Amino acid sequence: MSATAPALPPSLVTTPLLSRWLRITPDGRVIVSTGKVEIGQGILTALAQVAADELDVDVGRVAVRAVTTPSSPDEGVTSGSLSVQHSGGAIRHVCAEARAIMLGVIAQRSGVALEALRVEDGTVLGPAGAVGTYWDLAERGLLEADATPGKRAKAPAARRVAGASVARVDLPDKVFGAARYIHDLCPPGLLHARVVRPPSRGGRLLAVPDFVLPEGASVVRDGSFLAVVARHEYEADRLATRLAARAAWEERDTLPDEGALPEWLRSADGKDEVCVERGAPAATDRRVRAAFFRPPVAHASIGPCCALARFRDGALEVWSHTQGPFNLRGELAKALRMPVESVTVHHAEGAGCYGHNGADDVALDAALCARAVPGRPVRVLWTRAEELGWAPYSPAMLVEVDASLDDAGDIASFSVGVTGNGHSSRPGRGPVPALLSASYLAEPFPAPVSVNPPMANGGGAQRNAVPIYRVPNLRVTLRTITDMPLRGSAMRGLGAAVNVWAIESAMEELAELAGEDALAFRLRHLDDPRAADVLRTAAEMAGWGRALPEGHGIGLGFARYKGTGGYSAVAAEVVAEEVVRVRRIWVAADLGEVVNPDGAANQLEGTAIHAASQALKERVRFDRRRVTSDSWEAYPILRFSEVPAVEVRLMERAGEPWLGAGEPAFGPTIAAIANAIHAALGVRPRAMPFTPENLAVAGDGA
Repeated sequence: MSATAPALPPSLVTTPLLSRWLRITPDGRVIVSTGKVEIGQGILTALAQVAADELDVDVGRVAVRAVTTPSSPDEGVTSGSLSVQHSGGAIRHVCAEARAIMLGVIAQRSGVALEALRVEDGTVLGPAGAVGTYWDLAERGLLEADATPGKRAKAPAARRVAGASVARVDLPDKVFGAARYIHDLCPPGLLHARVVRPPSRGGRLLAVPDFVLPEGASVVRDGSFLAVVARHEYEADRLATRLAARAAWEERDTLPDEGALPEWLRSADGKDEVCVERGAPAATDRRVRAAFFRPPVAHASIGPCCALARFRDGALEVWSHTQGPFNLRGELAKALRMPVESVTVHHAEGAGCYGHNGADDVALDAALCARAVPGRPVRVLWTRAEELGWAPYSPAMLVEVDASLDDAGDIASFSVGVTGNGHSSRPGRGPVPALLSASYLAEPFPAPVSVNPPMANGGGAQRNAVPIYRVPNLRVTLRTITDMPLRGSAMRGLGAAVNVWAIESAMEELAELAGEDALAFRLRHLDDPRAADVLRTAAEMAGWGRALPEGHGIGLGFARYKGTGGYSAVAAEVVAEEVVRVRRIWVAADLGEVVNPDGAANQLEGTAIHAASQALKERVRFDRRRVTSDSWEAYPILRFSEVPAVEVRLMERAGEPWLGAGEPAFGPTIAAIANAIHAALGVRPRAMPFTPENLAVAGDGA
């Protein structure tokens, strides 16, 4: 194939068989398979729209199957705001090719010229009327062929379903309380289990006392993995509490001093690398130097992690809300030392999550318990303390900025130094299983150290550490801490949350040094017209420059996610009272072509609220042995009464590549809130969360 020949979408390169993606049934249904999972982002609806458009069928005919490893395409992990790009691109190509195949057959059978045919909801019409349907061809095996390169999809102007705000297919069940979630699954013979965690991070189980168990209950132990299985959930919960009070553990200090975490990050062993370097620091006194710190933060989903498992005839079957069913299948096989072909993983929806939470961990917990009671399905539901205390966190980060202006007031140099643990320990990406209980087994696996994806893949801790602005002299460095006292992994935006805040705060301080409006200063240093468009739009939405009451402030934040993804500019209005409260947030976004505008707006609204919660309230607390923020009282999140009004505006970009909606606004929202706090109080936040205590320290150092 020549360098200029059309290529298949990436997901079709690994899974080219058309029938693996699409099935037409004789009764008029369209079944679409995907390797991406629904985690609250509305992907099932968006993919149904893509298929309906290319096939010319009513979207109500289209059902998108949940991922199951025996038959679904393997598309890796649902992450990075890439679901529509990857799965949508594959499904668009498959459906367009399927349509061409079926029309070709109908043209040949009917004698009507191919160019004279059109399709209305699966019925193929010629000049004289209907000449066939997709359903007539359903059992002909026409899709038992590999996808072929070439552009067959409709032109953007011909699309009628993609681009419309179709109602989410998953929401009615969720709104009206139907049994849709993994927590609701109740197969016959179901048993319930609870895991007894070590009392501290380094705990090792020494002894388990004997005590009388009710009928049908049992204790499961494999090294330091300890659990109880019972017929009823309340019974398992009660037995786990009794067992935890009696078990003997060896403990030791493993965690650093929480109060000195920035200093620990500076002094801990790490690996240094230069991400980008051009030019040299400018010799000028007109400069901004600042350090920005964020402690570890938790996913804190309202619904705790849950999984079901069943061992039968040497095979393991698991139901999980994992983001990577195929990766989880491989990890379970490694952890249980069994052939991967003997493991099946079915996806079932759980609480929404952006990143690597405990969904995969609880799947191993369920499998270990199910192995002890062959033939019976076992359900493990984590407690709130497990959810907040044992799931992977987004790691602590320290970002140091040194930026300067030249005599004309232009940016002369910009240096960004990022320090922290890696941001990915997702399952399936290393030689040992990245599952919590795997390191507590009698034959334990070493706990893998988190790593950072390379910059070519968007980066991890260094994500969005390269300013999008015009900078003649630039240096971006990364120091990856190799000691990992708290298990860290991916969370919405990865390092972009802190890096965008640091860069956007520095931009405002540089504008102040230049004696220039912060919006005008940004625009003057942007060469990308799409970037400038979203910035101007967000500022216009917020009424940038208008007078505000005392104690109120409006701030801006902007970034292009990963430098290659969606553009998002955010304006936030805060009011400083006893605590800082975010009143309103305005989001302008350029996401390329948008499949479902209402769904994209939902994602941006959710992003803004999530970011506000993290900015104002969230941090993981710990002593030298254990995480102490394992309840809602100790780990507060934004309450419904504190949720700001959010307004979203999407740029019209029909025909442009998809850019993803779930993450681009996260960092800009945090940055906008920080800059609004400065506008209200005259204080530059340097540490998250933006609590009165942290703002007081920032004010003392100003």
